[in-house]
Amino acid sequence: MTLALPAEATRPRPANESDRAWQAVCDLEDIVPNTGVCALIDGEQVAIVRVGDSDDLYAIGNFDPFSKAFVLARGIVGDKGGVAKIASPIYKQSFDLRTGICLDDPKVSVPVWRVRVREGRVEVASQ
Repeated sequence: MTLALPAEATRPRPANESDRAWQAVCDLEDIVPNTGVCALIDGEQVAIVRVGDSDDLYAIGNFDPFSKAFVLARGIVGDKGGVAKIASPIYKQSFDLRTGICLDDPKVSVPVWRVRVREGRVEVASQ
């Protein structure tokens, strides 16, 4: 199983990071490949996206800054120049799933979260 972590995962974390910092969202099998689901993490809507037939997972903010709607979990999952991305279902701007940066307008971005699979459960790290 390959687990892709967003760029934010490289941010230094305390050596004694507790498992309480991770919130269980759903079973991995609950996320159909090339789709997303939405979860409420610390009061924020987070889109958890499963890419392809692999177990590559990404977590980004669900709010689309262009349409001003919480819809990115329902976006179109794909690839742009080798970069895993999701396109908003409203105006179709694409966001890099690793960094949250808009591929159509790099001045715009959405937040990213760390995500992992543990014992078949998808977990997202609190920020």
